[in-house]
Formats: sequence, structure tokens, C-alpha cells
Amino acid sequence: MKTDNDIIPVEVFAGTQWETSMIKSLLENEDIEVFLKNEIMGTLNPWHTSPGGVNPIKVIVSSQNLSKALQIIKDYQKNLREEK
Repeated sequence: MKTDNDIIPVEVFAGTQWETSMIKSLLENEDIEVFLKNEIMGTLNPWHTSPGGVNPIKVIVSSQNLSKALQIIKDYQKNLREEK
């Protein structure tokens, strides 16, 4: 049985400000609580949050919502590939 101590924040996606904002919106639309890590610093000085400034902003969700969040992100990325 899971307790509150078993629930941890998990990074499910890393990307640019535009990408992470889109993912955040999709997850919130599915009633998944989400926050962006390094949103301001990753936009202003991305090289301070990740090596070379690549994918500086992180999308974080609760471990309780991990599988649902990953499926939403997978579907989003699949739709992006199909549009090209």
C-alpha cells in the first residue's frame, strides 16, 4: 500500500520554454498537477540549468500520475511527428 511518503516528484520531460509550456498545458487539461523547474533561469540563461543550454526547463509531476503523464507526452510527440 502506498503512503504519502512514497509519492515523489518525477521529471517527465525536458525542453524549451515553448515545448514545456505546451506539455504543462496538456497535462493540466487532464487534471494532472504539474510544475516547471528552472522556467525563468532556463529561459534567460539556459546554460546555467543544463550543459550547453540544451533542454533547460523540466516538467515535473507526482509519481502517482507518472504513467498517465508519460502517455500524454508520448501521444503529443507522436502527433508532432505525423504533422511533418
